[in-house]
Amino acid sequence: MTAILTRRRFVQLSVASVALFSAGGRAATWFAPSLTYPSIKVGNVAKIEVGKPAYFNYPDNRSQAVLVKLGREALGGVGKDRDLVAFSASCTHMGCGVQYKDGRFVCPCHQSMFDPAKNGQVYQGLASEWLPQIPLRVEPNGDVVATAVEGLIWGRVKNV
Repeated sequence: MTAILTRRRFVQLSVASVALFSAGGRAATWFAPSLTYPSIKVGNVAKIEVGKPAYFNYPDNRSQAVLVKLGREALGGVGKDRDLVAFSASCTHMGCGVQYKDGRFVCPCHQSMFDPAKNGQVYQGLASEWLPQIPLRVEPNGDVVATAVEGLIWGRVKNV
């Protein structure tokens, strides 16, 4: 028996689809619940020096990340000067560990370069995706806390 899509059924499905997708984020979270990330202290603003990277593991022990005080305002930056940023330390090309050097992240394997002031945007090399940025929050006592990952860490199907 062949199923035929009637005009009535088509209209019903269309209305239901429009209703679900026009609900925006509420509908999206029903289909794909958001990931729950841990909040982890990664430093204190009083101890972070400009241009000196601080490596830490986030969102778990398998993923190295890097916190940097750029000395200039950055997209997604926090702190008094909005210059504190953190990113996954895994290159989006093949997962090599990126290093912070001369104001940018550089992959030593294939020379991809990422701009930390522009959300980890790739601007040279074989990588085609930006570095996943780790949103930060500064507590009243100056503690810097990692709160999530924006983007997919290389080699994973989900971050947590």
